[in-house]
Amino acid sequence: MATHISAAALVHAGVELGEDAMIDAWVVLGYPPAPDATGLALRIGCNAVIRSHTVIYAGSVIGDGFQTGHGALIRESNEIGDDVSVGSHSVVEHHVRLGDGVRIHSGAFIPEYSVLEEGSWVGPHAVFTNAPYPLSRDTKRTLRGPHLMRGAKIGANATLLPGVVIGVNSLVGAGAVVVRDVPDGVVVAGNPARFVRSIDDLAAYRTVISAPDEPAS
Repeated sequence: MATHISAAALVHAGVELGEDAMIDAWVVLGYPPAPDATGLALRIGCNAVIRSHTVIYAGSVIGDGFQTGHGALIRESNEIGDDVSVGSHSVVEHHVRLGDGVRIHSGAFIPEYSVLEEGSWVGPHAVFTNAPYPLSRDTKRTLRGPHLMRGAKIGANATLLPGVVIGVNSLVGAGAVVVRDVPDGVVVAGNPARFVRSIDDLAAYRTVISAPDEPAS
């Protein structure tokens, strides 16, 4: 498709938009993070689909195939890979890294200094936190977002405390409160989240290996 930018969209100076993009009405691209912030670029790759009322600040680099729902907010100084989607009314704060193929569903909150590695998945209304002691004298110096390893999955309405690491391919159950690191390849659930089983115990996640052809009778 050819690039289409709605006449009702606001595209600030310094925005670099790849080919074949669709920018809906009431989208704001390249919003300055501070009144005196000048010269910050926003780079968005090819085949972007940015839906209405999304705001993306200046100062980030976003790969190909990026999509948002309606009303998403993406702050500055973020590194976002290819084929990433951010759902309606989700917030991605500044200094966040999203790897290729990350999926963030509607109403999620991803704070500063979070890392979501390749193929990780965040369910609707999940909340990540990054301040161990809010409003303390050292709050800004101790901010540390959660880190999702490759293929980690976070269920709807789960809460992740500052700095927790969710292991490769692990699954956090809906509504869980994660207060400590989660190893690779496990399922956790509850408040506080506890080990439930191995991810391999869930048939839905087992690798399907075709049986060898049986000899003809």
